[in-house]
Amino acid sequence: MITESTEVSEDKRLYRAPALEKGLDILELLSAEENPLTMSAIVTRLGRSTGELFRMIQVLEQRGYVRQGPDGYVMTERLFHLGLKRPPVRSLMEEALPEMRQLADRIGQSCYLAIPSGASSSVIARMEASTTIGFSVRVGYRRPLYETPSGLVLYAGQADAVRRDWEALFHPPLDDAARTALIAQADTVRTQGYARGESPEMAGMVELATPIRRGQRTCAVLTVPFIRLTDAMVNEDEALAQARISAERISEQLSGNDVGV
Repeated sequence: MITESTEVSEDKRLYRAPALEKGLDILELLSAEENPLTMSAIVTRLGRSTGELFRMIQVLEQRGYVRQGPDGYVMTERLFHLGLKRPPVRSLMEEALPEMRQLADRIGQSCYLAIPSGASSSVIARMEASTTIGFSVRVGYRRPLYETPSGLVLYAGQADAVRRDWEALFHPPLDDAARTALIAQADTVRTQGYARGESPEMAGMVELATPIRRGQRTCAVLTVPFIRLTDAMVNEDEALAQARISAERISEQLSGNDVGV
């Protein structure tokens, strides 16, 4: 039975800010796309008319949130950089960057810092090694949580309720077998305290991912994309051990800052 109060509540939820919802729909659509989308593609994907979305896209472009290229519209990094200004993220980077520099110098390999972003892990900082040959991941790089060691560490370090919230965002959704396998992998990662996996994109590279904790949850992950060089400064196991030391130091510094607030 639908009561008057229910109808009022539903109206408030659906029609409180329709223009804002259209703008957010555009941003969410573009953020999930690897390739540019034309105006007609955006209209089709969102099921709205050109008249409804044209002004929205123009305003977003003027404010620097989207950019039009020869192949269509893409999302800029403006929202990403705004997110980095949030106090928890800013304090994380302030504590992590010095440790990342020392880690890169100790092992002769690059490293990067990633945080959860919806159902993905997103790189917010990187540190390149001073060696002649190296590998780095660009800031802003995103991958689904279940596809990388970094994402697996983030997923493993959350409460069950948070895991379920993230699972609901997976696109496409995981089937029962894949979800069961993911949970089993996450339980192993939580027990051993790290994740290690061969890179699906580059032969001869293995990703060594270690959790950074804030309280009882994993708030970020420090990852070394370890390249198996013939003249590497350290071997894979030593690089992992050093990364875990650095991640633990960052976690301790974050905990100390939280206590002092």
